[in-house]
Amino acid sequence: MAQFNIYQAVTDRIISQLEKGVIPWRKPWKVSGVPIRFKEDITKLAFNRVTKLAYGALNQMLLSRVGEYASYKQWSDLGGKIKKGAKSEIVVFWKWLDYKDENNVDENGNPKIKRVPYLKHYLVFHISDVEGVEPLKLDELNEGEEKPEPGCFDSIEEAEHIINEYVTRENMPIEYHGNSACYSPMFDRVTLPERFKFGKNSAEFYSTAFHELTHSTGAKHRLDRQILNRFGDTAYSKEELVAEIGASGMLNILNIETPESFTNSVAYIQSWISQLKKDNKLIVMASAQAEKAIKYIINGKENEAA
Repeated sequence: MAQFNIYQAVTDRIISQLEKGVIPWRKPWKVSGVPIRFKEDITKLAFNRVTKLAYGALNQMLLSRVGEYASYKQWSDLGGKIKKGAKSEIVVFWKWLDYKDENNVDENGNPKIKRVPYLKHYLVFHISDVEGVEPLKLDELNEGEEKPEPGCFDSIEEAEHIINEYVTRENMPIEYHGNSACYSPMFDRVTLPERFKFGKNSAEFYSTAFHELTHSTGAKHRLDRQILNRFGDTAYSKEELVAEIGASGMLNILNIETPESFTNSVAYIQSWISQLKKDNKLIVMASAQAEKAIKYIINGKENEAA
């Protein structure tokens, strides 16, 4: 029997969605570990029933439904019973392993301890596949906190605030001219088209802006990703996927509705299917680095760790 490969299982799941015309990283999601509080969270996101925390980018892509998930044991502890024929789904997480690096010794000749991330998984069931447990009510989620009144949160204003705070903190200029968007590692500078060129499609402007700002987090003095690559190679594809997932995550966090855009095309989807088939670790690594980039953009280096 062939050994189970979690990277391949994750990749196969993402490819299957792309083959259906779904771009999975454009689904609503929050940075992992954010508490579920309001009705829109329940209707848009997948979260753990016991911890009441949202799953992060990659797990939102993997899980097929929104709402409550839990492991077999967690449902059992809540008094639930898994329905006959119900199928489990995969949730992945990183675990750190320590090992002795024989090629790297200290002053006494003892091998230094090196920490490496190891991808693990467990199986979960959706609440619709469980008997004997009622869905959580809204007042069980928000812990008495009042929901903000409609209209009191201006997502566009908040987007501008995050961008301005980030570029000021990082001493990184944004130039607005031309018809293309890019990040220059050599000059540590982002270039964007002027806002009016996006017409009324403000979501696409911010998507473009956060795509390039996510690239900028890869600079050596920030998160130190490999971003100087040739178009079409594996490293280039990985960095592009990091930026795409980062931009999508920022728009979801800001609750900016994203209309279907030119990226939702057969050629676009087929190109990512091709890249994922070449490298079954691409989506896993890119998702993890995108979440780190989002945390860095919002909070800075002291809070960027996963």
